[in-house]
Amino acid sequence: MSEFRFKKKYGQNFLQNKNIIDKIANTAEVKPNSLIIEVGPGSGNLTVSLASLYKNSNVLAYEVDNSLEDVLASRLKDYDNVKILFIDFLKADIVSDVEEYSYENLYFVSNVPYYITTPILFKLISSNLGFEKIVMMVQKEVGDRFCSKVSSKDYGALTVILNYFFDVRKEFVVDRNQFYPRPNVDSVVVSFSKRDDKEDLINRDFFIQLVHDSFQFKRKTLRNNLKKYNLSIIENVLNKYGFDLSVRAEALNYKIFVDMANALIKS
Repeated sequence: MSEFRFKKKYGQNFLQNKNIIDKIANTAEVKPNSLIIEVGPGSGNLTVSLASLYKNSNVLAYEVDNSLEDVLASRLKDYDNVKILFIDFLKADIVSDVEEYSYENLYFVSNVPYYITTPILFKLISSNLGFEKIVMMVQKEVGDRFCSKVSSKDYGALTVILNYFFDVRKEFVVDRNQFYPRPNVDSVVVSFSKRDDKEDLINRDFFIQLVHDSFQFKRKTLRNNLKKYNLSIIENVLNKYGFDLSVRAEALNYKIFVDMANALIKS
């Protein structure tokens, strides 16, 4: 990889261990006739693994670094089930992009640029495309946050939101020495499997906003963080679960937030 000029602004750290790359691809457990989205293919290592392992599916990859075009063209010339779009994924119209494909299930598998991990997740959720499974390699501390439990120090708004949409699982840790250039932190592969038993939610965007507002000041109570909402309705919901307005958001599981959001919408 020494011939590449790595760009810090794109968060480029390339994983080269083929066993780990194949393990990430296998973690996705992609069903036949599916579409797999990848962000930041870089030199194409994971892309090749996905394309070869899941020959009956298509891979749609987004790469923001145009200087990698020749490299990726060379690496992927033998795979007719791969398409690379040289565009910023966060600016892409993915709903329109996937309409070009006929597929039975949609997956996201990527070693994402760490500095845009959270925006990528929210883009996937807001797309409403119904991903069967998302597999991402992220910074270990970020993965810990995704998988954190109620009342733990890492538990926050993103944890609550992810737990509503997905069954979140920490798959395996990847040591920092497996990358070139070597990053300053270890990584972890996390999977997000679609929940088919999601609770009914009247307004998804309202729910997400309520959760964010609840954690706005993490050390403050809901009484302080949710002043702009109808506190009497919120308190009625909390009382059902043995809480009151003096509780902090970190003590509540996602189901309570779903109940609060629905009750507020109905009022």
